[in-house]
Amino acid sequence: QVQLVESGGGLVQAGGSLRLSCAASVSIVSINPMAWYRQAPGKQRELVAASDTGGNTNYARSVKGRFTISRDYAKNTVYLQMNGLKSEDTGVYYCHGVLTAQYWGQGTQVTVSS
Repeated sequence: QVQLVESGGGLVQAGGSLRLSCAASVSIVSINPMAWYRQAPGKQRELVAASDTGGNTNYARSVKGRFTISRDYAKNTVYLQMNGLKSEDTGVYYCHGVLTAQYWGQGTQVTVSS
């Protein structure tokens, strides 16, 4: 069983920054890809950013240039650095990983005040 534990969410003013962390209970070398999703109130969950073990990354058009996904293999942790936050970035952010099955974290709330 793989566990993904997110942290780093909170309340921030528009234009500010946050860094989310997703700590995995297994080596993230085995988890491919890993991604961040978010769900805003009343909306469907959407992909924000994804990373594979080949160093490739993929971003939603709405966050490209502002968010950066990265992996720390020594800490088995994936990060999402979020800069230039906007009110529309508000939502619950979930870590997702694919190993032999799909795994989700419990989510962390990000609230951006305008």
